[in-house]
Amino acid sequence: MSGETKRIHLAYGKDGLDIDVPANATVIEPKYVPGLADEQAALIEALRRPIDSRPLREIAKAGYRVTIVHTDITRATPNERILLPILAELAAAGVRREDITLLNALGTHRPQTKAELETMLGADIVANYRCIQHDGNDDANLVRLGTTRFGHATRVNRHFVEADVRILTGFIEPHFFAGFSGGPKGVLPSIAGAESVLSNHGAKMVGDPKATWGVTEGNPIWEEMLEAARMTKPSFLLNVAMNRDKQITGVFAGEMYAAHQAGCRFVKEVAMAPVPAPFDIVVTSNSGYPLDLNLYQTIKGVSAAAQIVRDGGSIIVASQCWDGIPEHGRYGQLLREATSPADALARIEAPGFGSMDQWQVQVQARILLRADVYIRTDGLTDKQVIESLLKPCHRIEQTLAELAVQAGKPPTICVMPEGPLTIPYVAG
Repeated sequence: MSGETKRIHLAYGKDGLDIDVPANATVIEPKYVPGLADEQAALIEALRRPIDSRPLREIAKAGYRVTIVHTDITRATPNERILLPILAELAAAGVRREDITLLNALGTHRPQTKAELETMLGADIVANYRCIQHDGNDDANLVRLGTTRFGHATRVNRHFVEADVRILTGFIEPHFFAGFSGGPKGVLPSIAGAESVLSNHGAKMVGDPKATWGVTEGNPIWEEMLEAARMTKPSFLLNVAMNRDKQITGVFAGEMYAAHQAGCRFVKEVAMAPVPAPFDIVVTSNSGYPLDLNLYQTIKGVSAAAQIVRDGGSIIVASQCWDGIPEHGRYGQLLREATSPADALARIEAPGFGSMDQWQVQVQARILLRADVYIRTDGLTDKQVIESLLKPCHRIEQTLAELAVQAGKPPTICVMPEGPLTIPYVAG
């Protein structure tokens, strides 16, 4: 790469990745909000002075069975830090440890190992509380609650539905087709039956123009998530917002809808980033560990970059992918079966088609019809990358230089160091 450059630190794995880009490249990232001065005090205050709800210790009582839903290893939620004050408030209310169940909200993801659970929740919590992992295909532990206005049957984990107190926890961040994570997403897809996830993430739902970053109202995916979550009558919600240093920047607790909307407003203000025009090339990350664990999750970073790349442009994503494609699930197989992005999309949108993980392939294929996507990764071989309909990138600087030569002129370049923690959009 010739000319003046500047060094950018991309969120990549646990340690990050430093790259050199042209000095005139645009860099966009979320507004930096410092972490709360006293996280535990803020969490306890939120539990005792919640939004549109009684305090948690007034909702839970001695003898009540309590189920707490927490996010899985693919999310950066500081589970241990937010569970400790919840458990303390439950103890103060007289709830016994043996009456508390911690439910790992796997959705359609793989279960965690014991070591992974201890990393997520802390060894003391794993040793002293009942920890179970959701299985969307376990009919014995799924309860049918009804049919949504979209005509989709809703089944949810029995341990949550049958508890006396039902608590949702999570981390609010922008989401590429649900608008934002957290809130009702803690029920659907997180602890729902596999068929409920498939119908909610179906081709028509994902293809809706409002199923996109930062949109909840009018977004059919999110609105069905809300409807399904309300069927379970959640007792309480605790969601947090975080900065790039994984520090908690906001705590939102109380009635599920009201608390989540307050959190979404906070995150949207921090994450929205306007640009004046689309770019020739957008370099992005997938927010680093843990979100960049595999290619499936990496499509979120690609989708964020796609919001501001021009038609015919290029996206370069840096994602570690230590978990591979992954090999579990149908995502990789669907990609390998397709001869092209157009073929993948035609299969998914064909009447009667239905397959787990099709939503990720659908989003990916739609992007690939507009732009080339290169991936810089240590976790995939070139063969795996090509079979996934993407292009290998061994050094981002080299790929940028090659793209500039192809263009015959200096390209406009944007860099998103924190990937999908930013919601970029073309102003106007």
